[in-house]
Amino acid sequence: MAVRWSSKKAWGWYTAQPWIVGCNFIPSTAGNQMEMWQEESFDIETIGRELGWAGDLGFNTVRVYIHDLVWQADPEGLRERVDLFLDSAARNGIRPIFVFFDDCWNQKQSLGRQPAPRPGVHNSIWVQSPGSRVVRDPSGWGRLSDYVRDVVGHFRSDERVLLWDLYNEPGNNNLGEASLGLLREAFRWAREAEPTQPLSVGVWFDNQALNEFQLGASDVVTFHNYHDAENLVEQIRALEGYERPLICTEYMARSRGSRFVTHLPIFKRERVGCVNWGLVSGRTQTIYPWGSKEGSSEPKEWFHDILKGDGTPFDAEEVALIKRIIGGDQK
Repeated sequence: MAVRWSSKKAWGWYTAQPWIVGCNFIPSTAGNQMEMWQEESFDIETIGRELGWAGDLGFNTVRVYIHDLVWQADPEGLRERVDLFLDSAARNGIRPIFVFFDDCWNQKQSLGRQPAPRPGVHNSIWVQSPGSRVVRDPSGWGRLSDYVRDVVGHFRSDERVLLWDLYNEPGNNNLGEASLGLLREAFRWAREAEPTQPLSVGVWFDNQALNEFQLGASDVVTFHNYHDAENLVEQIRALEGYERPLICTEYMARSRGSRFVTHLPIFKRERVGCVNWGLVSGRTQTIYPWGSKEGSSEPKEWFHDILKGDGTPFDAEEVALIKRIIGGDQK
């Protein structure tokens, strides 16, 4: 069975990459993972256009969530759509990071037509994968094992894939250490598929058992940071002690002091990969802050996202700064 990469191998992989910089991505026409990946709502035209905008900013990666129920209903179809997505990304100089599981947001989930977003509410129709009930019940993990093994195995040596991010924010929604069992298994299933790409799960909150496992199992260290610049530097210094490459897979929440103007120069100076939340304002409604109430008017200062639906920037100066900092840094 494959084992965790050595530090030497992880650094060898990382130094062969350009500075990894990008965004968490879902097309503006989708409000959750189901809507993005189901055949009836898979919008490759919008995906291609918006990945083009990401490439124009200088981004070379996007972090993308898939969903176990979409795979369960149509494994071959999902693989085909992932392949189309990878082709579109490659045309724009982008190598994606794929996420399998997620403890965030709504527990109720179903295939088919998705509900309309609740006006003014941040991520109002985003869904967990596989959901809190399944996370707590190992008897339902057989299909999850097949899902991870199938997708990772199919793309295990595909150079268009940058990294496998197996589980977003394990322990969220008050699950805590109840997520540790599925987290452990996710790494085992993915390792058994023997991918040539690294595996990781990002640390995001103060849970010793989860963090110790994630940091001890990941090939490269990933993390989330939605705090100010001082806090970001402190976190980078702490994580450097693990002697592995660092990639921040979530940041940028303007009203919390997490901004491109403050954070992107730090990531570049420290040679830490960085993936902000959001690209184009759309059905996820993440321009609104966490906890926003239904009927909220559009905030003067967007929480996440960079571009409007027509591709014009929320803040032209911000976009110019992004391009300037990234510019000339790609191999």
